[in-house]
This record gives sequence, structure tokens and C-alpha cells, in this order.
Amino acid sequence: MDMNAPIEIPAMFEPSLPLDASALQEPFQLEGLVERFDPIARAANIAMSMPREWCGSYLSFTSGDSIDVKLTLASVQPIGQMVDLRGTMQIGDISTPVQGNLNASSDQVDLLPLANQLPDALESGGSYLGLQGMDLSSWEAPRLTNRGGSLSLAPSCPGSEAPAVRALW
Repeated sequence: MDMNAPIEIPAMFEPSLPLDASALQEPFQLEGLVERFDPIARAANIAMSMPREWCGSYLSFTSGDSIDVKLTLASVQPIGQMVDLRGTMQIGDISTPVQGNLNASSDQVDLLPLANQLPDALESGGSYLGLQGMDLSSWEAPRLTNRGGSLSLAPSCPGSEAPAVRALW
């Protein structure tokens, strides 16, 4: 048996349809609107409009404890399509500096608490990862034995809003 013998496979071709000349009209025009997304402009817009104070709570998946959290952003700077976040986070009784990034294209947020001592539910070396902006984040622990938790923040803190002005008529 010759291994170098050519193999013949019959090819089946379907006849092509005649070309429709009406599809080749010049100039080609699109109907409707073309959406243009500029992540660099969105990052600049986010940096200007993002609230600087966020409040909420952290819920530990290990212990089930809930801890009050307050995030105060001191610096919000656009860098390309990323927004650089720096500030402080009050987690229960402990205050820690934080540093992070927000991706204007995907709304993904990474926040790193920089203190050596964190509450019992958290460990140094972990980070918060949010896939829906700042609203909902998960704690990514540095060890597999820590199940993590969820951080839920809102852009307003109770008592931080200006009192309503009443008209005198």
C-alpha cells in the first residue's frame, strides 16, 4: 500500500446566484445613529462628577458580621481611560488609606486598603473588586482560607447632606 498516493475527494459546489447590482449603490449610507464611545472622555467626566463620600457596610461571608464603612475620596484623577482613586476608608473603628482604579470602559473598580491592621473580617494584602462601579464590591482575600465578603456602598452618607432651606412666605 502506497502511503504517498493522492486522495481524491469529489467536491460539491452549489451554483452561485447572480449578482444583484442594486446592493452596490454608491455612496453607501447607514441608516440610524452611530454610537461613539470615548472611554478617555468618560474617565474625565467620571473624575469631575464622582461623589467624594460613600457610605455602606461590609458583610463577612465567614462570620456573617456586618461592619459600617465610610469611603472618603481625597483625589480622583483621570489617567487615560482609568480613574485613579485615593483617599481613606473608615472600616468600623479602623481608618486606612486606600488606593484604587476605576476603568471607565468596563466600570471595574479595584480598591486596596493600605493599613497593616484591618478589622478581623479583613486581612492585609486583600483588595476590593467591583464589577458594577462603586456600588457593590467583593473582598478578595490574600489567602484561600478566607471566604471574603461583600462591600455595599452608596454615594450619600446620612447626615452629610445639607439641610433643606425652607422658604418664608
